[in-house]
Order: sequence, then structure tokens, then C-alpha cells
Amino acid sequence: MGGILNLLVLIVVVGVVMWLINVYVPMMGAIKSILNLLVIILLILYILQFFGLIGPIMPTVRLFR
Repeated sequence: MGGILNLLVLIVVVGVVMWLINVYVPMMGAIKSILNLLVIILLILYILQFFGLIGPIMPTVRLFR
């Protein structure tokens, strides 16, 4: 149960941080799109790793024990 809670909190935190960056940090649209795509790809890889569909390639984030 703690693992799913960690995953959900991580997704929410990443979403809020990306929203804040997109709203408050002025940058070119192309750079913003590349940043968003990179974060989405990393998040998908993390979720696949969490469910054991791919091997460990990124460190596991533990927010709750």
C-alpha cells in the first residue's frame, strides 16, 4: 500500500511542479514542449519500473515508509 501511495504522491508532485514551471517560468515554446515531453517520458519509465515491466534504470523515490 505504501508503494502505491508513493507513486501517486510522486505523480501529483511532478504534475504540480511542471504546472508551476509552465505558468511562471518564461521560456520559448519549443523548449517548454521538450521539457514537458522529457518529464512525461521519465514518469512513464518510472511507472513501468514500479510495476516491474522493465528493469531498474532509475532510482526509486521513497516518500513514505
